Amino acid sequence: MEREVEVGFASYYASRFHGARTASGARYDEEAMTAAHRTLPFGTRVQVTNLANGRSVVVTITDRGPFAPGRVIDVSRRAARKLDFVRAGTVRVRIRILEQ
Repeated sequence: MEREVEVGFASYYASRFHGARTASGARYDEEAMTAAHRTLPFGTRVQVTNLANGRSVVVTITDRGPFAPGRVIDVSRRAARKLDFVRAGTVRVRIRILEQ
């Protein structure tokens, strides 16, 4: 059974956050495949699919956020590159839980 969490907009962390502590205590690494979500437990692996181009990545939740209205997940810069939305800044995505 596919466990769809939500559909909404993703954004990505600005490079200035590289090395900063996340809510889980880990340091943010813009080259890691990580993300922030408001409610999913730290360590949860989720598949994020860009609904505009079908590209998907798997990221691990290590932080809380995003806190901008209408956003459901903030991904690392590397994940944003793989999803191909760095230039756009935000993109509509589907999030599925893989492991909790």
